Amino acid sequence: MAERIQTVSAWESLFRAQVSVMRTLSAEFPSDIMSLNEYDVLFNISRAPGRRLRLRELNRQVLITQPSVSRLIDRLVARGLVEKSEDPLDGRGTVVALTPKGFSLFRQVAFVHMDAISRNVGAVLDDEELATLAALCDRLRIGITGDAGPEAPVVEA
Repeated sequence: MAERIQTVSAWESLFRAQVSVMRTLSAEFPSDIMSLNEYDVLFNISRAPGRRLRLRELNRQVLITQPSVSRLIDRLVARGLVEKSEDPLDGRGTVVALTPKGFSLFRQVAFVHMDAISRNVGAVLDDEELATLAALCDRLRIGITGDAGPEAPVVEA
């Protein structure tokens, strides 16, 4: 077990780095097309098999509250970006799926966002450091949640 002072110092470094990176990425995000929260929802649905995800699972993966996710999904449905249907395995549940229009718009924004990530993160860390950072973050997340999560999607041109 790590010393408490070292643990808190590492947490502060991680937190401050995350805030700095997110502020920069938010400033460069194409929010005229969609919000970061909308992107986060579409990103998580895009990672699911068949680009379909139970609403209950989506709520566990995003950073906004369940009522906010429900309202956001309704807005995405109204824009034709996702579809809602009854969960065939649980009639009380809901499944959300990306529409072709939703996936196309998601990809458009994903490429812009990936460019910003590459410029702002990839330019600061080399390949080995990026691999170490990813491994450490995955280990931390899995150690806390026990959830390895799905593989990251490949967003093809």
